[in-house]
Amino acid sequence: MAPQQEIDELFDVKNYFYIGNYQQCINEAAKVRKPSTPEIAVQRDVFTYRSYIAQNKFLVVLDEIHGASPGEVQPLRLLAEYLHSRSNRASVLDQLNLKIDTTSHNETLVLVAATIFIQEGNLDGAYRYLHASESLESMAFIVNVLLSLDRVDLALKKLKEMQEKDDDATLTQLAQAWVHTAMGGDKLQDAYYIYQELVDKYGSTPLLLNGQAVTFIGQGKYDEAEAALQEALERDSNNAEVLINMIALHRHLEKGPEIGNRYLSQLKDAHPDHAFIKDLKQKEMEFERICQQYSPSNAGAV
Repeated sequence: MAPQQEIDELFDVKNYFYIGNYQQCINEAAKVRKPSTPEIAVQRDVFTYRSYIAQNKFLVVLDEIHGASPGEVQPLRLLAEYLHSRSNRASVLDQLNLKIDTTSHNETLVLVAATIFIQEGNLDGAYRYLHASESLESMAFIVNVLLSLDRVDLALKKLKEMQEKDDDATLTQLAQAWVHTAMGGDKLQDAYYIYQELVDKYGSTPLLLNGQAVTFIGQGKYDEAEAALQEALERDSNNAEVLINMIALHRHLEKGPEIGNRYLSQLKDAHPDHAFIKDLKQKEMEFERICQQYSPSNAGAV
């Protein structure tokens, strides 16, 4: 008789977090009142605090995590500080670099460092540091980074490693959907089916709906994409990735710039430090510089 597979007490907690249903993750974590080991209790708290951070409820994390908290939990305070106060980010980066240099392997620190590095635009730093971990989540993070660097070939290799480790895991399925989307063509439909299977299992979330919308946009199915994005915004009206895709979609729909500009204003207001906004501001400044260079008043200087 085959040995019985060990039950993961945090299976639902993790999966709800990975698909972006953060409140349900918190609710499921609250049900794990008597975990079988102290380590599971710590992991329960890690996913709880990560969900609060994802909901921008930073003060909950800052109030509850302190010097006496378990080492696996403490890096989340740094992430909450970093996201809560833009004026304090230089200090947080100094603390983060010190922790990286002085702390032995800490999975939460790996994920926090990668998140902050990506926020700072340091994709290479995030990629290098993620290699300190062999967890499925770090591998999924690497796939995401590689796709951001347009290295679909390397992302595909990392995905195969994830499939060998756990082909049925939600993270593996999500990573496969990301890679299929990046590959485009016929793979877009495959990516859609992966998202739909997760929706059928766990319910719709902005993350899953946004993923489906991207596959629709890639296939020119703009009405379906708009419906998915509208549903995503009903669940999270300030979701950055959904707003960005709404902006892109309205360029395709050619309904005039007003609605697209409205989503852009909302994105600027809710996420002023998002990489999309930073890149847009840089392009606007460069365009203004070129316009001034070739304006009639400067014609004689050219």
